[in-house]
Parts: sequence; structure tokens; C-alpha cells
Amino acid sequence: MSPRADTAARPGARVRRFTRAERWVHRGTAALMGVCVLTAALLYIPQLAVLVGRRALVVRVHECAGLALPAPVALGLASRAFRADLGFLNRFGPHDRAWLRAVLRRDGRPGFRPAGKFNAGQKIYAAWIAGATLVMLGTGLMMWFTHLTPLMWRTSATFVHDWLALTVGVVLAGHIGMALADPEARAGLRTGTVTRQWAEREHPLWRP
Repeated sequence: MSPRADTAARPGARVRRFTRAERWVHRGTAALMGVCVLTAALLYIPQLAVLVGRRALVVRVHECAGLALPAPVALGLASRAFRADLGFLNRFGPHDRAWLRAVLRRDGRPGFRPAGKFNAGQKIYAAWIAGATLVMLGTGLMMWFTHLTPLMWRTSATFVHDWLALTVGVVLAGHIGMALADPEARAGLRTGTVTRQWAEREHPLWRP
């Protein structure tokens, strides 16, 4: 028996899911997003706003975190593994549609939710959060550099920025809730490895 086959046969054998670079991209993005959400809450929720005396500092931290938000992904492009994962996230195939149909029918039977390294839900989330981040960055810059755009544009940008921020907060809460419900997925982002049994059950089309 080959070492690979022997590893696959052992109960609890672990397989590599994410490299160190990929894990740091996720951690950096999560940290900056967390700062953006926290400072936004301090600025817009009255019950929290009264707890902060230096509003100008909170605004500056919020702006700097927002500007830095694309940085982890930009730096991660130096990693071949990260670029490969972006390719997986950007491809939506027939098995992803089957996964979505199974989810909508709440069909949890083995094999009825086919997924590669990332399932359809993760792909949709990644695309949505990437687009939302770019819109938030663009509208935030229009609100920051007030002398560069007409008043109508700034008013519209403020409306979009505020309501999209609320939507981002709700979606992030759902993302965190899903992560809390799956300890093995969290272990993959923390250590880089997952059990082979989990990989075969949750991502049967993935070949690590």
C-alpha cells in the first residue's frame, strides 16, 4: 500500500486545504472588515455612539481600515495557491446548480450536494462580498473627498454606503454563524488542514 493510500485509509487522516498565505489573507481581511463594522456601529448606533468621546478618531480609523481592506487580497496574489483558489471561486458549474437545488429542497443526503473545493454558497458569498467591498470603497471615497464630486453624488453615495453597510453586517453575521456551526471548516482556516472524512462528505468533488 502506498503512503498516500495508507494515509487516506487511516481514520482521522488530515489533508491540506489552505496554505499559510491563504490563511493570512483570510485573517487580514477578517480583521479589517471587523474594524470597519465595529467603527461603523460606533458611528451610527446612538446607544454605542455615546460611549465614544473621540468621534473624529473613530472616523479616521474607519476610513483607514476601509482603504486597507483590499490590501490582503492584493498581497495574496503573490501566492500561487491563492490565485488557484480565486480561479475555483470564479467558476460556477453544473454541480454548483445541483448543490443549490439540494439546499433549497433541504436535501442533506450524501451525494446530493456536490461541491468542489468550494461549494456554491461559498462562491456566491465570495463574489457578493468582493463586489460589496468595491462599492463601499468607491462610495466611501466620494464621501471623504467632498470637493471632488457634486452634492447630488455625495448624497447618493451616503445612502448607498449606509444601507449596503447594514446589508454587509447581516451577511457577515450569517457567514460567522455558518462557520460556528462547522468546527472542521474553522480548523481548516486555523491550521490549514481538515480530516479526509470531512472533505469527502462536504466537498466530494475536491481532490486535494
